[in-house]
Amino acid sequence: MFGIDPTLFWISIAITLFSGFVKGAIGFAMPMIMMSALGSFLTAQQALAAVILPVLVTNIRQMLRQGLGPAWQATWAYRWHIGMVVLFIPISAAFATRVPQWVMYALLGLPITFFALWQLAGKSLAIPIHHRRRVEIVTGIIGGLYGGISGIWGPPLIVYLLSIRAPKDEQMRVQGVVFFIGAAILTVSHLFSGVLNAQTLPLSAIMVIPALVGMGLGYLAHDRLDVAQFRRWTLVLLVATGFNLVRRALELFGGPV
Repeated sequence: MFGIDPTLFWISIAITLFSGFVKGAIGFAMPMIMMSALGSFLTAQQALAAVILPVLVTNIRQMLRQGLGPAWQATWAYRWHIGMVVLFIPISAAFATRVPQWVMYALLGLPITFFALWQLAGKSLAIPIHHRRRVEIVTGIIGGLYGGISGIWGPPLIVYLLSIRAPKDEQMRVQGVVFFIGAAILTVSHLFSGVLNAQTLPLSAIMVIPALVGMGLGYLAHDRLDVAQFRRWTLVLLVATGFNLVRRALELFGGPV
């Protein structure tokens, strides 16, 4: 079934449904959940291919949930961060083979984990209004630099949005915009790389269905979360993301963990 055992296919559907739910509720973590779980029983190419179209489509839906106008407003409001990400991904991509990836995963995962745990402990980190432009630019540069080397550019944006206490609907829209840009680049890249091919493209396409169903259920949960709950669950997932990055760094450095 789509090139994999039927049992593994239905397990993949369930994983994608769950990752879609998390995406709808909090706005991120779909690739992390899918790659971590699918990569345990599919080949690396099959797992990556299965992730690509669900991530692309769900980010379009997330970006446009309130309509094209609010999506454009979010794009313009955070144009400095978005511009830096787009600018620095291709710059850092040129060094992808020269910088040890375990170093980049560790340098991103450790501070992300520390920030999220610090916030969950009740410590405040609010960015003053007059510093926001430069912090937005810096987090965009960091996201772009890491994105070109490791393929991960979202956590610096989430840290910035949490630090300025962005409203939850605005946070969801901005995440959708930034993640969509990256997902579009990723999709085109892997159409040329061969990861998305005649064998893997149908698998990726069918995974869009449970991803959207899960996302719809996640939206129901999202709409019931107040700002404090949304922020807390975002931080919990950010801790999980940070730990996953550190785990990946250790795995690349010293073998499977």
